[in-house]
Amino acid sequence: MAAENRARIAIACQGGGSHTAFTAGVLSRFLRPDVLDRYRVTGISGTSGGAICALLGWSALMDDDPEQAEPRLRAFWADNSASSPVEWMINAFLQWSSELSHYVALPSVSPYRSPASTAALTALRAMLDRAIDFDDLRDRAVQAGTEAPQLLLGAVDVLSGGFKAFDSRSGEVSADAVLASAAIPTLFRSVPVNGGLYWDGLFSQNPPVRDLLDDLPDEVWIIQINPTVRDDEPDTIETIADRRNELAGNLSLYQELAFIERINSMLDTGVISSENGKMITVRVLEMARPPHSQQRGYASKLNRDPAFLQELIDLGLRQADEFLAAQGFENAWHSGDADAVLAYFAEDCVFSAAAPFRYQAPTSDADAIRALVTERLTTRIEINFNRLQLARETVTWKVRTNSPDSGARIDGTAAVVFRGGRIVSFILGP
Repeated sequence: MAAENRARIAIACQGGGSHTAFTAGVLSRFLRPDVLDRYRVTGISGTSGGAICALLGWSALMDDDPEQAEPRLRAFWADNSASSPVEWMINAFLQWSSELSHYVALPSVSPYRSPASTAALTALRAMLDRAIDFDDLRDRAVQAGTEAPQLLLGAVDVLSGGFKAFDSRSGEVSADAVLASAAIPTLFRSVPVNGGLYWDGLFSQNPPVRDLLDDLPDEVWIIQINPTVRDDEPDTIETIADRRNELAGNLSLYQELAFIERINSMLDTGVISSENGKMITVRVLEMARPPHSQQRGYASKLNRDPAFLQELIDLGLRQADEFLAAQGFENAWHSGDADAVLAYFAEDCVFSAAAPFRYQAPTSDADAIRALVTERLTTRIEINFNRLQLARETVTWKVRTNSPDSGARIDGTAAVVFRGGRIVSFILGP
């Protein structure tokens, strides 16, 4: 596809410690040729571990060699893994102490009093310097200006409380900026950058989204680490602490997405004219957290076990594939091509519908599904492009139709489960 015809996308990577190895898998898939033939990346942002992944993906784009993103991301996470007996012991101790702290009052040590804090930041800086030539990238990014993708790294100024997004186009991307975005205050000292003192961007923008809109992307893709919903009520010290961490990590993200959705809604209803604004489709890919990670709670975000990190990278690759399959299906649906839509349905797919749509009992009958797709889905129900969310295994779209009796608008949701790029469950409902 010609460059000028590609949709413009911005990618935002949420932070979450070791869990952001998942982001490495997702970005590896997003930056492959079959995706970039259809999409142009206008910018990437990230916070904490998401900032590191965003940096490595962006560096490959800056080198005009996006396929290098995957080996660079894999190399960093291999470098960051606990790969020696001493590191295995440290890794186990950090998780053990994190879990034990919920039950026993362990002595708290300020990172300003702990040599381990300084050593950890020094080690992380060395890993970054091995992966990136910051001086060269900074100079090229400033020179290219808006012709190159933007990189934004989220942090917060400890003293002023001001949010900061270190911007590649302003020459602000450096090893210090990345360390500032990842400086969890209980583990690391604040990081001085250009006269400010910074902590982890989890306390500000997790990740920066609104600043990515300056380039007027058509879509914003969010790689979300912290889950939106939980299946059961947290009732132990570990699960309560874990859920509190998840909710805190999502707070700023939801605020930024609510802003975009509000603008989209005002454009959709005509409150704002299209001459004064542009609707931006937001797509959220949320990590399906592995069961043993859920059992370990927040401590698993400190886990640097090589097998665990590899599991998360592989999970990111798989979920990114389903995310892209969902977009292919969406394009077919939006075009009204019933045959193209039906090609996505698995033979054993179950289709059902409930209020506010006309009731349809669950069915796997191929003829019935063809009729539903031909007579209802592609002709009477349309996608509301305000937001798509891939949460765990289910893709949800906001959809709408008109009442056959009154003509009034009806809003609802389509919840779709993909397996290997094919639909195995399709539910229309509230």
